[in-house]
Amino acid sequence: MSILKLTAPVKDNLWGGRRLIDEYGKKASGDIAAESWELSCYPGSESVIENGEFSGKTLPEYIEACGKKVLGTKCEKFEDFPILIKFIDAKSDLSLQVHPSDEYALKYENQYGKTEMWYIIDAEEGAFLYYGFDHEISKEEFARRIEDETLTEVLHPYPVKKGDIVFIESGTLHAIGAGILLAEIQQNSNVTYRVFDYGRRDKDGNLRELHVEKALEVTTLAPAKKVPSPEPHIGICKYFTVDKVNLTGKVTDKISGTVEDDSFLHVLVLEGQGKIKCGSDEFSYKKGDSYFIPAGSGAYEITGEIEAILTYES
Repeated sequence: MSILKLTAPVKDNLWGGRRLIDEYGKKASGDIAAESWELSCYPGSESVIENGEFSGKTLPEYIEACGKKVLGTKCEKFEDFPILIKFIDAKSDLSLQVHPSDEYALKYENQYGKTEMWYIIDAEEGAFLYYGFDHEISKEEFARRIEDETLTEVLHPYPVKKGDIVFIESGTLHAIGAGILLAEIQQNSNVTYRVFDYGRRDKDGNLRELHVEKALEVTTLAPAKKVPSPEPHIGICKYFTVDKVNLTGKVTDKISGTVEDDSFLHVLVLEGQGKIKCGSDEFSYKKGDSYFIPAGSGAYEITGEIEAILTYES
């Protein structure tokens, strides 16, 4: 089996909308689909395989049965599966938050930290992110502004549009703004320190937990350094490499490559329809589909009209 088609667990965070349900066909338990975890080995939120002998099994169960060779030699440096990929639909603003480094998270949370990148799939007119500070501040001012709820006054509002790429290094205070739909490629971690959430309450009427003390320890209190896209890739770090592909069906209607022994390949379909082939496996893909191709699978080919993100190990 050379291609695994994945089903994503869906999260109903209170800030989410319905685009992942209505446009991407995600199956939610209620009316909200804030996130779909398209490539996930995170405990309790694992991707599920749709096809072949492992149909109905989780991605971690497949890896355990087949061995870590399916991840590739570049994954050997990681104790756990290194990547988590999501669709995120922000109908409302997300909380102001920060992620710790590996060193801090391993010491205090018993899991890795979180560096991530965003590819903006769509954004309403005027939509923006909070991305670091607009000037350097002291730890004392940071604490005071959290307390008196004036933190946004010193943050950097970062306008975004379709096709923009934002790299969020650990320690960068950030928030996704309302009206943004994006793909997130990140370390396989769920460690988030929330510092401000607009006084919102969850579905049970409770204020969401804040993590101010830990945020004070890990936040970089200065403007974020914009990370340029390293052509021909749209994102690269020690945890992952990300490429963007577009096939129009006019100038070119095929892309091909080889999945070597050093890394798996994940294909996330943002738009379009066509076929994806590898070995004896062939699928007709559509918008929102998610595919895992194991390391060492050999030549693959994608045909049709597609906008997609390809992710593999650096």
